[in-house]
Amino acid sequence: MSKKKEQNQAQETTFENVEQALSRTEHFIEKNQKTITTVAVVVALLVLGYWGYQKYIMQPKTMEAQEMIFPAEQYFQRDSFNLALNGDGNNYGFLDIIDEYGSTPSGNLAEYYAGICYLHMGNFAEAVDYLKSYSADDIMTRVTSKGAIGDAMVEMGENLEGAKYYEEAASVFKNKFTSPIYLMKAAQVYYTEGQYEKALELYERIEKNFPESREYRSIEKYISRTKAMMNS
Repeated sequence: MSKKKEQNQAQETTFENVEQALSRTEHFIEKNQKTITTVAVVVALLVLGYWGYQKYIMQPKTMEAQEMIFPAEQYFQRDSFNLALNGDGNNYGFLDIIDEYGSTPSGNLAEYYAGICYLHMGNFAEAVDYLKSYSADDIMTRVTSKGAIGDAMVEMGENLEGAKYYEEAASVFKNKFTSPIYLMKAAQVYYTEGQYEKALELYERIEKNFPESREYRSIEKYISRTKAMMNS
């Protein structure tokens, strides 16, 4: 058989396969037309519903929440934590924002603020609950929320758990400002708990990686003290 005939037969076979596939597809569509139409309508309604919800409900609610949270933020900046948390009778506090606008970015941010307020007010369990509920939108609040959970845990006597959060805070965004602070906090906890090897590891990390930090200035003292305890 010539090469040309082989090519023609191959093409014919391909066309036949395509025709058969198309025929099967047409048959499937005809047989399931009602179901396909129903699914298409449902999908369209879901898309339109989501779009409408975002545009006519979520967007106005988000803008409203941004306005409502402003007075509480002002109280927070003035260290008026109780007013920031609970409101002043005329303006919402962070707890109100969470209740009314919890699904908005401002409602999420209010979780962070509420946690910090509770931490300053000495309500450490509540602080942990709200800070853990917060979904960090930016690097710095992710760092500080982890560190604040560490502070609350240590205040409640859960020292090693607190140290873990300090280490997380140090590693979320490695920089010469916050990382050595939280590494030092974690190291101090480990030293207090008698975990000298772990403490030494963190002290030496500060010495090696953060020579420009304030913590570096006294790091040799902590390293020497820890080594002395390990050799005693």
